[in-house]
Amino acid sequence: MNGRPVNLAPGATDPQRIRNFCIIAHIDHGKSTLADRMLQLTGVVEQRQMRAQYLDRMDIERERGITIKSQAVRMPWEVSAGAQQGEGFVLNMIDTPGHVDFTYEVSRSLAACEGAVLLVDAAQGIEAQTLANLYLALDNDLTVIPVLNKIDLPAAQPERYAEELAHLIGCEPEDCFRVSGKTGEGVAELLDSIVAQFPPPEGNADAPARAMIFDSVYDTYRGVVTYVRVVDGQLSPRERIKMMSTGAVHELLEIGVISPEPVKSQGLGVGEVGYLITGVKDVRQSKVGDTVTGSIKGAEEALPGYAEAKPMVYSGLYPIDGSDYPDLREALDKLKLNDASLDYEPETSAALGFGFRCGFLGLLHLEIIRERLEREFGLELISTAPNVVYDVVLDDGTDTVVTNPSEFPDGKVAKVSEPMVKATILTPNDFVGAVMELCQSRRGSMQGMDYLSPERVELRYHLPLAEIIFDFFDQLKSKTKGYASLDYETIGNQDADLVKVDILLQGEKVDAFSAIVHKEQAYAYGVRLTETLRKLIPRQQFEVPIQAAIGSRIIARENIRAIRKDVLAKCYGGDISRKRKLLEKQKEGKKRMKMVGRVEVPQEAFIAALTSDTSSVDNKKR
Repeated sequence: MNGRPVNLAPGATDPQRIRNFCIIAHIDHGKSTLADRMLQLTGVVEQRQMRAQYLDRMDIERERGITIKSQAVRMPWEVSAGAQQGEGFVLNMIDTPGHVDFTYEVSRSLAACEGAVLLVDAAQGIEAQTLANLYLALDNDLTVIPVLNKIDLPAAQPERYAEELAHLIGCEPEDCFRVSGKTGEGVAELLDSIVAQFPPPEGNADAPARAMIFDSVYDTYRGVVTYVRVVDGQLSPRERIKMMSTGAVHELLEIGVISPEPVKSQGLGVGEVGYLITGVKDVRQSKVGDTVTGSIKGAEEALPGYAEAKPMVYSGLYPIDGSDYPDLREALDKLKLNDASLDYEPETSAALGFGFRCGFLGLLHLEIIRERLEREFGLELISTAPNVVYDVVLDDGTDTVVTNPSEFPDGKVAKVSEPMVKATILTPNDFVGAVMELCQSRRGSMQGMDYLSPERVELRYHLPLAEIIFDFFDQLKSKTKGYASLDYETIGNQDADLVKVDILLQGEKVDAFSAIVHKEQAYAYGVRLTETLRKLIPRQQFEVPIQAAIGSRIIARENIRAIRKDVLAKCYGGDISRKRKLLEKQKEGKKRMKMVGRVEVPQEAFIAALTSDTSSVDNKKR
């Protein structure tokens, strides 16, 4: 082993001895496994306590094998080679998610660092999210160290991918580190290089304290736990601090570092990353991106925060039991603290009752939030079909932003614009034709194509977001035998020929089933949903028509036949007029019932119909 762990007391560290860095990569390229080896090498986790993916704390992360939340950890390290041999340093490492839905989590982590380790799987090479995370790091002016992981795999081709990586970053192939997160090979040398290449944090130790909140969690017993990166000055226990955006003043009950479990300290100085506990129970008082300063002689100017995350997909969340509504509100408040990109507001539905319209960064984000609400807070929920945000302009010039199809205006529509994304697809050159065919079928327009190497192609498309949020990724994977990777970012709105499809049960609109779709796909959507509902809704005492309509025009129809009681059961023979009289009486009764009866739609039908389109949600690793 090259270096060895050393003890450096938190709160008393010279900024020149601190290195703040994060690990960024595409999904499944080994970020969490490399972080495990670093924890072992630096001695902050004993061998008997070690487990795989140590920093993935949530059950859902461990089950799916993906990182959802960034985790910061403080590690001591003594350099064993070069000019700084024998010197002790503190490494603050942040393990970040790799999925495109959690890019906001990555961007907040990058703002707390001076350097980034760009990890690439030596058996798979550069993927779409590798590029996206690299550009994020360069936008934040971070020093980047290229690293090839998984060199112990039989399929690894480090020389080939070192050339690709060097071409991308603008360095020499031999500058790319070769490590194995599984065996630990090359990790000690990488830690030495992190000390040598990454700059120490800059800040004024004598200025008033300023610390940036980059994350926060809710603890049932201790209230809000806030994670901060100190930029200027120093924070000490029992000091009174002020949140600059809200002006709220609190007393610091506890301050410390994560190593990787919470360790109390006597304070945090310039460049240090740690946690604060003020005993606050109101989750809204600890906003991610806010600046913490002293309440007496505090800083005048706040640190630049983070750009607000813009939701890309909206879905309604409703409790199956209406009395759980207050619990759902409280649960969302607590999750909002832990996930700054979650957006929600109350809404009501005639069919589903009271609930919340929630904004997500993508379908995996929606699925994770829903699963966390059900697991961590014991709620049973229905989520409506996801949809994107549309901008609708009427003939009279009225402009409406539509996040829910039921809000679509009834007047004469002049134009509808939908969000567009710039998609980057990396694929082996054998599958270029299949990928182009898929993108064109989803109303995509090609923007360019580059060969990264003789075998790998980068395709760039402009696509409607609504076309890729459902099963686009699954289709892409199946058409390329699993080799393609996708990354996308929003690029504004574009006009499109879109219509609202309503579902009518016995002539009444059911708002929960409304959808905004492209005109060419409206008929297929109407047929599919009416057929699904015919199978799901139980037969009533009277015949129920299920219709799909655009405005007043019916485009698809199915009938649920009435339950017919055998009123002739007691008529053994006899006059035919007696039988006819009984049948006519039954028909009259059904007519009366149809006038006053309402169609009862069971909850199962809502759940099945609203999730039938989302059954192909990508809940696997991308």
